Amino acid sequence: MYGMENINELEHKRHSLAHLLGASIMELYPGSQITLGPAVDNGFYYDVDIKGKITDTDLEKVEAKMKELLKTWSTFEKKVLSKEEALKMFAGNVYKEELINGIVEKGEEITIYKSGNFADLCRGGHIDNMKNIKEGSWKLDRIAGAYWRGDEKNKMLTRIYGLAFNTKEELDAYILMQEEAKKRDHKKLGKELDLFTFSELVGSGLPLWTPRGTLMRNLLDEYVWELRKNFGYSKVEIPHITKKDLYETSGHWDKFKDELFRITTREGHEFAMKPMNCPHHTQIYARKAWSYRELPQRYANTTACYRDEQSGELSGLSRVRSFAQDDAHVFCRMNQVKEEFLKIWDVIHSFYPSFGFNLEVRLSTHDPEHMEKYLGGDEKWKQAESVLREIIKEKNVVALDGVGEAAFYGPKLDFMAKDSLGRQWQVATIQLDMNMPERFDLTCSNEKGEKERIVMLHAAIMGSIERFMSILIEHTAGNFPVWLSPVQVIVLPISEHQKEYADSVFQALKDADIRVELDDSNESLGKRIRNAKMSKVPYVIVIGDKEKEAKVITVEGRTEKLENITTEVFIENLQKEIEERTLN
Repeated sequence: MYGMENINELEHKRHSLAHLLGASIMELYPGSQITLGPAVDNGFYYDVDIKGKITDTDLEKVEAKMKELLKTWSTFEKKVLSKEEALKMFAGNVYKEELINGIVEKGEEITIYKSGNFADLCRGGHIDNMKNIKEGSWKLDRIAGAYWRGDEKNKMLTRIYGLAFNTKEELDAYILMQEEAKKRDHKKLGKELDLFTFSELVGSGLPLWTPRGTLMRNLLDEYVWELRKNFGYSKVEIPHITKKDLYETSGHWDKFKDELFRITTREGHEFAMKPMNCPHHTQIYARKAWSYRELPQRYANTTACYRDEQSGELSGLSRVRSFAQDDAHVFCRMNQVKEEFLKIWDVIHSFYPSFGFNLEVRLSTHDPEHMEKYLGGDEKWKQAESVLREIIKEKNVVALDGVGEAAFYGPKLDFMAKDSLGRQWQVATIQLDMNMPERFDLTCSNEKGEKERIVMLHAAIMGSIERFMSILIEHTAGNFPVWLSPVQVIVLPISEHQKEYADSVFQALKDADIRVELDDSNESLGKRIRNAKMSKVPYVIVIGDKEKEAKVITVEGRTEKLENITTEVFIENLQKEIEERTLN
């Protein structure tokens, strides 16, 4: 459990419960080796090299043992040990021995904390009295696998997760939210709505997009381009591979060489599949000499990138090996940075409200205590960060503090969105880069005819389309705005008698460029309506004899039912809803 810090009371409670979990495992599964058990955002976990077998059905037994031990625990007692004492205490536990040796190498103090009859290697951060833990405010949740220290070369351990909150009411609310999240899981809905698929023959983390999913991707990308085009961006295109030299110059090779897919040519040259686009874009700028009068240069490029993610980290669309970025880079002078940032800010604040997202901004700066993580000197970083602070001030917003969250080449503004379940996601980002122009010697000719170093802005609106789609699917539960829905309307004649009129309604919608389907199958009307609603189609038109005779339609929307309206009026209203990208 080494590595925990004193943060707050709830974190201390979670940390203390992790101790309790470790003690219970050791009593129920003697011979097991406990490793690390930190607090996390919703509770705690413990990684264990378990002796015997444990499944989710055993959690009730483990939880009962925790409650039994809790009655005998009160406060935590700290003790400082020598290396020899610590190794003797944890003899036979290879994981604790590794941790102890690591602590000694760093010159840090070895401490244990004891409550009841259980002591664990720990830095502290516990609840003052275990009796203060309220009944019903915590529970064990699930079992998963986890490699020791997150390295797939190491042994797979058993990870036991627990949930913990201040009160039973907070825990119950969280569990309800998790149940709703399972219903909205993008992996589940993506399959049900036929948006994307994965193939074992293609490989894990390499999504394949169906016609419906591809339509949505294109609509989203076109929307971003429509917003960017208003600010003078131009589209560019680049290859998907590059010589190693490009990333050595940019600095990406040293930082990310282990995460790159590499290619060796027949002639023995080393190439890499691009994990990002910015180094390629620098070479488009570097193709000629520029006057200050020609700046800014704004390049936009939606293109696939590739990263060699570990198999255990892959998750649906949210963590993949192949993803498309709606990327853009601005090459400009330092005195143009604020204006360009504000333009991108406006694009972001036009795009996200279209889906019902409210945004917060985080100022992500460097960690001055660990300059080895970044390119460039401290002064250059301070200069760049002061520009971003001016923008925050001008926009009159309170920014979240993101010390240490900067990219390795520059500070950034990260935009955080809360979804309909209250979960927060980092979405768009704008980054100020003074290092890559230096490394690639990017300049313009200034008013005096002298070479002047320029700066570079990185701006992704969706970030990766895959990850944005995963967030959007769960945020909307698949009930997409009409303009984005793969099928916008479905026409259902009650029987064969109305088919001719239903065909005419279908054709009128199709001629108006509405994405419409006609379901005149032999299934019952009730089943066809259920199928349409399961497919999350925004509007269902039901046509019976009454509608046929009066030459009108009955429309069932998500929130209202429209009766006795003409096809022409419905089309007019629908086209307006699509054009305005109404959030319904």
